Amino acid sequence: MTYDVARVRGLIPSLGDGWIHLDPQAGMLVPDSVSRAVSTGFRTSSFSHIGRNGAAVRSAAILDAAREAVADLVGGDPAGVVLGPDRAVLLAWLAESLSSRLGLGTGIVLSRLDDEANVAPWLRIANRYGAHVRWAEVEIETCEMPSWQFEELIGPTARLVALTAASPIVGSAPAVRVAADRVHEVGGLLVADAFGAAPYALIDIDELNADVVALSAPAWGGPQIGALVFRDPAFLDRIPSMSLNPYAKGAERLEVGGHQYALLAGLTTSIDFLAGLDERATGTRRERLEISITSLQDYHDQLFEHLMDTLDKIPGLTVIGRASTRIPTVSFTMAGMQAEKIAAKLADARIGTLSGVHGGSRLLDALGVNDEGGAVTVGLAPYTTRFEIDQLGRALAALE
Repeated sequence: MTYDVARVRGLIPSLGDGWIHLDPQAGMLVPDSVSRAVSTGFRTSSFSHIGRNGAAVRSAAILDAAREAVADLVGGDPAGVVLGPDRAVLLAWLAESLSSRLGLGTGIVLSRLDDEANVAPWLRIANRYGAHVRWAEVEIETCEMPSWQFEELIGPTARLVALTAASPIVGSAPAVRVAADRVHEVGGLLVADAFGAAPYALIDIDELNADVVALSAPAWGGPQIGALVFRDPAFLDRIPSMSLNPYAKGAERLEVGGHQYALLAGLTTSIDFLAGLDERATGTRRERLEISITSLQDYHDQLFEHLMDTLDKIPGLTVIGRASTRIPTVSFTMAGMQAEKIAAKLADARIGTLSGVHGGSRLLDALGVNDEGGAVTVGLAPYTTRFEIDQLGRALAALE
């Protein structure tokens, strides 16, 4: 039995809008079960999980369930799951908390593949306290990030490496484990941003050897919730607290302000949705996630090959990067056409793509792409079909 994309599409009502959605980097479409969970959460939970009334008790249960679900998603410990309104916000608070470790005489290694959420907070700290910043670069032709450079970049003074698990722009997936092992040799930390990788790959925090994994629920059709997962939950009690509660312990030390419990209910349901992408999946939620994501990967491997074949047949179209290890996301340019114009023309054909990246892209800047009109980014989702790829190809071929 193969991956049943028709079944998955039937679980997402917004697919009935008549559009072809090839822009999951802006957030995948929300399953009906997630919408219902959020609606129910608003009706039944409180604005606090403190108290003995029924709504507060339900809020506490929602919070615990969300930590457990996120932990299952990455193979982590619920005690190490920090939840907040957005991964960018959480990474900013993490950078503030770790700032005392990143002063003059220390080093930070950043990546050209990362988007600003895992770059800007560390640059601010480096500029404020004098840490030296070094950059992991990509190969121009493939957009792969050679792992040999980590040996040179991560020296004795390095205290932190911030590295994406996969680029949401060109799809390249760097060797996070290699960087993590190297920075641990010198006593540093690695923060891995899994925004681009989920749900395309089964994230395993131990396999990555990352100290912190950042997640964004909209990346897999969840609500606007971010998470940080700490491989060692005890580490949270060894760093300065950012909480407004002077008695906060564990994950609460990086949770500033209250929670949106209805959205947390949707977060749990969205991870359950991922675990049920393959209706044959059984066992624990982690086991079901492994089966479902593996099934999705097999489906996407064939579909992405068709996407690349389709793009290669378009005259004047240039694909940016062809990394051997990647997620099914790709950016391209077309000779003589601005990316905004391409995206607008595709939108006229009711095909959703992304042109440019919110806040800019250091990768596309470094490659010189933005100087030539930018790039269009398309990606596959659990609901993408071969027919939709064919429609994209026809629309691109008709561009003038």
